[in-house]
Amino acid sequence: MENSISVVAIIVSDTNAVQRINALLHDFGEYIIGRMGVPYRQKDLNVISVVIDAPQPIINSLSGKLGMMEGVKSKVLTAK
Repeated sequence: MENSISVVAIIVSDTNAVQRINALLHDFGEYIIGRMGVPYRQKDLNVISVVIDAPQPIINSLSGKLGMMEGVKSKVLTAK
């Protein structure tokens, strides 16, 4: 199966979810090219961008697992 390059945008409104997110990203680590996290303290949010090179089912799995977490929103942008 062919890989896609995607950016996963994650907004964390519940800081209790950060440890679960980090564990999940660790599980997908072999596909992750890079990540950047930015705390936005004035709004009590964390914004994380993850660049991933993986087959589409893997990308969908990561996004789905993130979406099931309380206090976490995520969207995926995939290059053609």
